[in-house]
Amino acid sequence: MKIFLAADHNGFELKKQLADYLVTRGHEVLDEGDEQLNAEDDFPEFASRAVKAFQAANDPEARVILICGSGQGMCMAANRFKGIRASLVWNQSEARAARNDDDSNVLCLAAREITNFDEVTAIAEVWLNTPFMGAERFLRRIKQLDELG
Repeated sequence: MKIFLAADHNGFELKKQLADYLVTRGHEVLDEGDEQLNAEDDFPEFASRAVKAFQAANDPEARVILICGSGQGMCMAANRFKGIRASLVWNQSEARAARNDDDSNVLCLAAREITNFDEVTAIAEVWLNTPFMGAERFLRRIKQLDELG
Protein backbone atom coordinates (compact mmCIF):
# COMPACT_ATOMS: atom_id res chain seq x y z
CA MET A 1 0.00 0.00 0.00
CA LYS A 2 1.16 3.55 -0.75
CA ILE A 3 1.27 5.63 2.44
CA PHE A 4 1.92 9.37 2.51
CA LEU A 5 3.51 10.34 5.81
CA ALA A 6 4.15 13.75 7.35
CA ALA A 7 4.83 15.31 10.72
CA ASP A 8 5.75 18.61 12.27
CA HIS A 9 8.60 18.95 14.76
CA ASN A 10 6.58 17.30 17.54
CA GLY A 11 6.12 14.14 15.48
CA PHE A 12 9.41 14.19 13.59
CA GLU A 13 11.13 11.32 15.44
CA LEU A 14 7.98 9.19 15.53
CA LYS A 15 7.52 9.77 11.78
CA LYS A 16 11.01 8.39 11.08
CA GLN A 17 10.40 5.33 13.25
CA LEU A 18 6.99 4.69 11.75
CA ALA A 19 8.28 5.11 8.19
CA ASP A 20 10.96 2.48 8.81
CA TYR A 21 8.41 0.14 10.36
CA LEU A 22 5.93 0.55 7.48
CA VAL A 23 8.63 -0.15 4.89
CA THR A 24 9.51 -3.40 6.67
CA ARG A 25 5.81 -4.33 6.41
CA GLY A 26 5.99 -3.95 2.62
CA HIS A 27 4.38 -0.52 2.24
CA GLU A 28 5.58 2.20 -0.10
CA VAL A 29 6.16 5.21 2.16
CA LEU A 30 6.29 8.70 0.70
CA ASP A 31 7.59 11.17 3.27
CA GLU A 32 6.02 14.60 2.76
CA GLY A 33 7.61 16.09 5.89
CA ASP A 34 10.89 17.79 6.64
CA GLU A 35 14.13 15.89 6.17
CA GLN A 36 15.62 17.56 9.25
CA LEU A 37 14.10 18.51 12.58
CA ASN A 38 13.03 22.16 12.59
CA ALA A 39 11.53 23.32 15.90
CA GLU A 40 9.97 26.33 14.14
CA ASP A 41 7.97 24.45 11.49
CA ASP A 42 4.18 24.53 11.23
CA PHE A 43 1.84 21.55 10.86
CA PRO A 44 -0.45 23.02 8.14
CA GLU A 45 2.38 22.93 5.61
CA PHE A 46 2.97 19.22 6.08
CA ALA A 47 -0.69 18.24 6.26
CA SER A 48 -1.23 20.12 3.01
CA ARG A 49 1.76 18.52 1.28
CA ALA A 50 0.72 15.01 2.25
CA VAL A 51 -2.95 15.45 1.37
CA LYS A 52 -2.20 17.08 -1.98
CA ALA A 53 0.26 14.31 -2.88
CA PHE A 54 -2.34 11.71 -1.85
CA GLN A 55 -5.02 13.36 -3.98
CA ALA A 56 -2.65 13.68 -6.96
CA ALA A 57 -1.80 9.97 -6.73
CA ASN A 58 -5.45 9.14 -7.44
CA ASP A 59 -4.95 5.73 -5.82
CA PRO A 60 -8.05 4.46 -3.98
CA GLU A 61 -5.90 2.12 -1.89
CA ALA A 62 -3.44 4.82 -0.73
CA ARG A 63 -3.62 6.37 2.74
CA VAL A 64 -2.12 9.25 4.73
CA ILE A 65 -0.66 9.26 8.23
CA LEU A 66 -0.07 12.64 9.90
CA ILE A 67 1.64 13.25 13.24
CA CYS A 68 1.89 16.32 15.43
CA GLY A 69 1.94 16.94 19.18
CA SER A 70 -1.77 16.53 19.85
CA GLY A 71 -2.88 15.23 16.46
CA GLN A 72 -5.60 17.89 16.50
CA GLY A 73 -3.85 20.42 14.26
CA MET A 74 -3.05 17.88 11.57
CA CYS A 75 -6.60 16.58 11.69
CA MET A 76 -8.08 20.06 11.34
CA ALA A 77 -5.76 20.93 8.47
CA ALA A 78 -6.35 17.70 6.56
CA ASN A 79 -10.12 17.92 6.88
CA ARG A 80 -10.11 21.23 5.01
CA PHE A 81 -9.64 19.28 1.77
CA LYS A 82 -12.62 17.85 -0.11
CA GLY A 83 -12.79 14.07 0.01
CA ILE A 84 -10.55 13.81 3.05
CA ARG A 85 -11.80 12.00 6.10
CA ALA A 86 -9.08 12.53 8.69
CA SER A 87 -9.50 10.81 12.02
CA LEU A 88 -7.70 11.59 15.26
CA VAL A 89 -7.08 8.16 16.73
CA TRP A 90 -5.71 7.26 20.15
CA ASN A 91 -6.35 3.52 20.42
CA GLN A 92 -7.03 0.42 18.34
CA SER A 93 -10.78 0.53 18.88
CA GLU A 94 -11.00 4.06 17.45
CA ALA A 95 -8.74 3.05 14.55
CA ARG A 96 -11.11 0.21 13.68
CA ALA A 97 -14.20 2.43 13.92
CA ALA A 98 -12.59 5.20 11.84
CA ARG A 99 -12.04 2.77 8.97
CA ASN A 100 -15.06 0.49 9.37
CA ASP A 101 -17.68 3.19 9.80
CA ASP A 102 -16.23 6.35 8.25
CA ASP A 103 -13.82 5.08 5.59
CA SER A 104 -11.10 7.27 7.08
CA ASN A 105 -8.32 7.90 4.57
CA VAL A 106 -6.12 9.98 6.88
CA LEU A 107 -4.88 8.81 10.28
CA CYS A 108 -3.80 11.54 12.71
CA LEU A 109 -1.66 10.61 15.69
CA ALA A 110 -0.67 12.54 18.83
CA ALA A 111 3.07 12.19 19.39
CA ARG A 112 2.85 13.66 22.90
CA GLU A 113 0.09 11.28 23.98
CA ILE A 114 0.92 7.93 22.37
CA THR A 115 4.49 7.43 23.50
CA ASN A 116 4.68 3.64 23.33
CA PHE A 117 5.88 2.72 19.83
CA ASP A 118 4.24 -0.72 20.03
CA GLU A 119 0.90 1.01 20.56
CA VAL A 120 1.57 3.36 17.62
CA THR A 121 2.26 0.41 15.33
CA ALA A 122 -0.76 -1.50 16.65
CA ILE A 123 -3.01 1.50 15.93
CA ALA A 124 -1.50 1.92 12.47
CA GLU A 125 -1.88 -1.79 11.66
CA VAL A 126 -5.53 -1.87 12.71
CA TRP A 127 -6.26 1.31 10.76
CA LEU A 128 -4.43 0.11 7.63
CA ASN A 129 -5.97 -3.37 7.70
CA THR A 130 -9.58 -2.63 8.62
CA PRO A 131 -11.81 -2.52 5.54
CA PHE A 132 -14.63 -0.03 5.15
CA MET A 133 -17.89 -1.81 5.92
CA GLY A 134 -19.74 0.05 3.15
CA ALA A 135 -23.12 -0.05 4.87
CA GLU A 136 -25.73 2.18 3.28
CA ARG A 137 -25.90 4.46 6.31
CA PHE A 138 -22.11 4.96 6.23
CA LEU A 139 -22.14 5.70 2.49
CA ARG A 140 -24.98 8.17 3.02
CA ARG A 141 -23.01 10.00 5.73
CA ILE A 142 -19.87 10.18 3.63
CA LYS A 143 -21.89 11.64 0.78
CA GLN A 144 -23.30 14.22 3.18
CA LEU A 145 -19.76 15.14 4.28
CA ASP A 146 -18.67 15.62 0.69
CA GLU A 147 -21.62 17.94 0.07
CA LEU A 148 -20.84 20.22 3.03
CA GLY A 149 -18.37 22.36 1.11
